Amino acid sequence: MEKGQRINIERDVYFDVLWPNSKNVISENNINNNSLVCKMVYQKFSMLFTGDIEEIAEKTILKEYKYTNILKSTILKVAHHGSKSSSTEEFLNAIKPKIALIGVGEKNIFGHPNNGVLKRLERRKVQNI
Repeated sequence: MEKGQRINIERDVYFDVLWPNSKNVISENNINNNSLVCKMVYQKFSMLFTGDIEEIAEKTILKEYKYTNILKSTILKVAHHGSKSSSTEEFLNAIKPKIALIGVGEKNIFGHPNNGVLKRLERRKVQNI
């Protein structure tokens, strides 16, 4: 899967693959930064799945979709378990989520989610689940 592909689930439900881009591979921490980023769309509802991307991938994705509204989504699956290396101000500004989902294990050894990420979401009045 890579940028530009669409997965049709049924008539009104589909996933657009936004990342990775084989023409713009990120070499830094490449497993995380080239992980699958896709947007599920159902009528006016959308959800952005961000895999384990980090700040460098977020910045690259922002450049690729600079003059579009494609990143804007109702729900955001927060990248990389809410680690400090993701969910930058600029990325969150482009997505404008109403709800953020953060997948983490309770009392995990990595300290996820990062307090900075939680504060960035809180400042935008994004409901965390």
